Amino acid sequence: MSRPPLVILPGQGRAYPMGRMRAVFKADGPETASTSSVSEWWLEPRTEGPPVHDHPEDHVFYVIEGCLSVLLDGAWSEAPRGAYVVIPGGTAHSFENRTGERAGFISFNTPGGFERQAGAIQAWFADHPLGDASG
Repeated sequence: MSRPPLVILPGQGRAYPMGRMRAVFKADGPETASTSSVSEWWLEPRTEGPPVHDHPEDHVFYVIEGCLSVLLDGAWSEAPRGAYVVIPGGTAHSFENRTGERAGFISFNTPGGFERQAGAIQAWFADHPLGDASG
C-alpha cells in the first residue's frame, strides 16, 4: 500500500513550544516513509538560537518570515525572507533572530528521523531558556 498524499493546513502539525522559539513538525516518519522531516521554526524578536551543533541529517532552511542570522562553520550570514540555507550533514551550525520582527523558517531534513529528537530538544530548552540574540 502506498502512502496517501497530504494537505497540511496552517496551524496543523505537532507543536513544540520552547519559550521564545517554537517548532511545528508538519510531515515525517510514516507520512514521508522516513525519507524526510519537515518542520517550521519560529523565533521571537531578538532571540538567540541553539548552541552550535551538528547532526548527520542534511538541512535546507527556507526563510518564510523576517530575517534569520545563520552560523555555518564559524561564519555568520544573514538570510532574509525567501533565502535558502543548505546545511550538509555534519556541518556545525546555529541560528538566531537579531531583528525586531519575528522570524520563521521551514526546515527540510533528509533523511528523516530528526523528528525523533523534538521532545528531547524541547526538554533541553526548558532547562536552558533562550536569551537575547548577540547581534
